[in-house]
Amino acid sequence: MKIVQAASFVAPASGGIRTTLRHLAAGYTAAGHEVVQIIPGAADREEHTPHARIITLRAPLLPRTGYRILADPRRVAAVAEKVGADRIEVHDRATLRPLGRWARRRGVRSLVVSHERLDRLLGLWTPAPLRGVLPVGAAADRSNRALAAGFDTVLATTGWAATEFVRIGAPNLRQVPLGVELDRFTPGNHDRTLRRAFARDREILIVAATRLSPEKRVDIAVSAAAELVRRRVPVRLVIAGEGVSRGRLERMAAGLPVTFLGFVADPARLAGLLASADLAFAPGPIETFGLAALEAMASGTAPVVHHASALAELVAGADGAAAGLSAAGTGFTFADAAMELLSADPDHRRAAARARAEQFPWESTIAGFLRCHHAEAAGPRPTSLSGPLAA
Repeated sequence: MKIVQAASFVAPASGGIRTTLRHLAAGYTAAGHEVVQIIPGAADREEHTPHARIITLRAPLLPRTGYRILADPRRVAAVAEKVGADRIEVHDRATLRPLGRWARRRGVRSLVVSHERLDRLLGLWTPAPLRGVLPVGAAADRSNRALAAGFDTVLATTGWAATEFVRIGAPNLRQVPLGVELDRFTPGNHDRTLRRAFARDREILIVAATRLSPEKRVDIAVSAAAELVRRRVPVRLVIAGEGVSRGRLERMAAGLPVTFLGFVADPARLAGLLASADLAFAPGPIETFGLAALEAMASGTAPVVHHASALAELVAGADGAAAGLSAAGTGFTFADAAMELLSADPDHRRAAARARAEQFPWESTIAGFLRCHHAEAAGPRPTSLSGPLAA
């Protein structure tokens, strides 16, 4: 079976969608399927990897994001038809949503992955004076009904992400969580020398690994560091990531114990940093899954996450052992949560974080996606965060 994956917002070297595509392609190939990926780039080109044929189409940059988007779905559909797609998997609910109708006309089964909460995005983009005035929720519901009607399956990765489709009663909604590289991100990567490059032994080392863009709200992490300093807590905040907000954040962090690493190209160094930190911050309020936070947990580092995002589901262990804490989106509340986590036994805190991450192997994700494709799956049944929505 030939599975075509089409996605926008694929970062050149890293990012959640790129990671997701890579692992799914490897799993599909291992299950005996052929994978073709259609992604945006600066120029048309094609390459072959062990797990996928990757077709890059020249696409425009989305201002102030660093991302490119496949703005012409007809061109994507033409490529999918040319390569002979049996299944199409869409990782963009904006410009690529017409691919669902194209697939239906061609008798190709279709799946769209909801990587965003549209109602939350519209709320974030709506100017403060107009919030509560404009019918943001109704507009999101109309868009989501059309999206669900256009595809055979809508896939959400968390209960939080599924909520807006549950609200409209979408009958084709399925839920399969994403996974984490449990062998790459492990507590065994703790590196005392690397830790001492950023913090003294008596200092608390906190890491935030995220894109520096407005919706990620990295300013909350900086504010939390400032609040911890005000409380005379010896702390060091290391921010790993790049983006359009870096200049503003650096000005905000002036005089504070905050280090900006930029993009960390070496995966081993990032894994070592996550495992060597005492805590992680994940302040984004509209995260639908949060791979970076899960990577920290797999590394044995408990995160403080925004209570309004899907990450609150991830840190709440099913057995009652919290793998981290959620907090309201202010520096004060993030500082409070950090102090609460630090008061716990470090070994217990790290064990709880790792144990929760181990519930999200990529093998389960791949098996769940393949079932949604009505394809033969290899591997165990995926762990669902919400039983009735399980694939």
